[in-house]
Amino acid sequence: MNKRAALRFEKVFPVILSTDEFGECNAMARNISAGGILIEMADPMPLGTAVRVHFFMPDSQATIIARGEVKNHYFLNFNDAGGARSLTGMAIKFSAFEADAGEVLGLGLTRMRILH
Repeated sequence: MNKRAALRFEKVFPVILSTDEFGECNAMARNISAGGILIEMADPMPLGTAVRVHFFMPDSQATIIARGEVKNHYFLNFNDAGGARSLTGMAIKFSAFEADAGEVLGLGLTRMRILH
């Protein structure tokens, strides 16, 4: 049974992560919901790390900045068109959005739902 509070979208897109402890780095998001995001990273940040996630919505110039916390680490094995693969990553639970980013994210997720 899926206990998620928000619908999750399997979308791969670039993000920029920034933290006080580790600075700024580029990463790839693997999926997203209004409550959080799964980030692919070779070396995930420690659990509990406060992070800001910067990304753009599809077909828009709107920048979204979400604040959150690293909640889980993942090591996934899967198959895709390229064959067997694995990835390491981390799940970030969103705690707040800067400015009107929450509203923009909601509109973008609605747009993803239509395209998905």
